[in-house]
Amino acid sequence: MSAPELPPASVPPAADTALAASALHWSGLTHVGRFRPNNEDAFLALNFDGHEVRYLGKTGQASLAGADFVFAVSDGMGGAKSGEFASRITIDRITRLLPRGFRLSAAGLESGFQDILSELFSAIHADLLKLGFSYEECAGMGCTLSLAWFTPEWMYFGHIGDSRIYYLPHEGGMTQLSHDHSHVGRLRRKGEINEREARNHPRRNALSQALGAGNQFIEPHIGAVGHRPGDRFLICSDGLVDGLWDRQLDELTRAPAPAGGPSVAQRLVDEAVAASGRDNTTAVVIEVAAPPGT
Repeated sequence: MSAPELPPASVPPAADTALAASALHWSGLTHVGRFRPNNEDAFLALNFDGHEVRYLGKTGQASLAGADFVFAVSDGMGGAKSGEFASRITIDRITRLLPRGFRLSAAGLESGFQDILSELFSAIHADLLKLGFSYEECAGMGCTLSLAWFTPEWMYFGHIGDSRIYYLPHEGGMTQLSHDHSHVGRLRRKGEINEREARNHPRRNALSQALGAGNQFIEPHIGAVGHRPGDRFLICSDGLVDGLWDRQLDELTRAPAPAGGPSVAQRLVDEAVAASGRDNTTAVVIEVAAPPGT
């Protein structure tokens, strides 16, 4: 398993800034696309403490005081509707397994996050493999998972596959935090191909890692980023990236949602489906904001 990684520009927030960064605004949306018969994407928005899990709506805002927040996107794969089943199982397991992590964070045990996320991914992987081996209609099913866990000062993430987590700091720029688990993703990280070449590569959809899918071993990418007011995060399936270039992702994610208009996530998904729509398309956008009155 990869050790937690901090991007070079990421440092723990100063104490006074961390206190101000106690509210989250979020929006999420998934769309079947223009050609697929069913939607194998799923997304999750919830908050939890040591006792209770609360599902959140597609849009909303809330304080980080007293509870942690989790947002996730999963893209299923497999024959018939088994891919859709895999992503739904994955989202369900997160709600069952993560609340114990709140008790550790409340006790100040930051070192426990790596173990908690590793155990979570391993448990979901084992469940999908068991179902795949037990039922013919589930053979080979699997999914990606990109998960962001927000505490008052940090965003901890876990990832496997080619869904993505982007970090857009308040001062500008955009960083892809998650590593695409594919040959093409590795070439892009090494600088051997550019964005256009990656999008047109014949093996762009061939994954080297996923939950389930007959893989014996997995190595999820786990890391952390200290957040501040004004920072934004985007979690999305590969359908969104298929329709939008990095520049568009940055611009659309940063543009404020007009009062009474479409949410940021809806704007991203609508633009991607209009431009491509070849795949299921999902986006979850989270903005860190100071609480009202500060």
